[in-house]
Amino acid sequence: MRMVHGRSGPAGVSGESSGSRVFVIRSDSAGGRGGTPGALTTPIMKIPLKTWFLLAAAAATVALTGCVAIVAGAAGAGTVAYIRGELDAPLNASYPQAVTAVDRAIQQLEFARISDRQDALTAIFVARTAEDKKITIKVTKVADQTSKVAIRVGWLGDESLSLTILSRIKANA
Repeated sequence: MRMVHGRSGPAGVSGESSGSRVFVIRSDSAGGRGGTPGALTTPIMKIPLKTWFLLAAAAATVALTGCVAIVAGAAGAGTVAYIRGELDAPLNASYPQAVTAVDRAIQQLEFARISDRQDALTAIFVARTAEDKKITIKVTKVADQTSKVAIRVGWLGDESLSLTILSRIKANA
């Protein structure tokens, strides 16, 4: 079998008439066993070049899309969402209580604190595990008694470690 690159023409004959580029996979008429050089070949499959590019783009999209999983939280606790490596969860605690809960969780899990910044509406904590994984925890004020926590571990995320951190934060809230 051999692959021939050319232009498609009438009745499957390679030529210049239609102008669309194709890849034609052909089989030697002698079955590939030393047939006569220059013998006619039979087209097996003709696939336009545009189709190859579309297939490649679709495969790349599937391969490069982040993991999307949604996990339902406990009744009354809201919904926990793990999307593209980041765990987002509501917290039934005021903003100052949520910030204190995150601070305690970092201490209890014995993470190395790298930095923390906060203002009246947002707090961002950066820490590292013993394996040197970067952990970023963001607390955002939603309402007087509700806050939102976003946890990311590393570039790609670590769902199980994020859930462990979240459970420790909720225990401290």
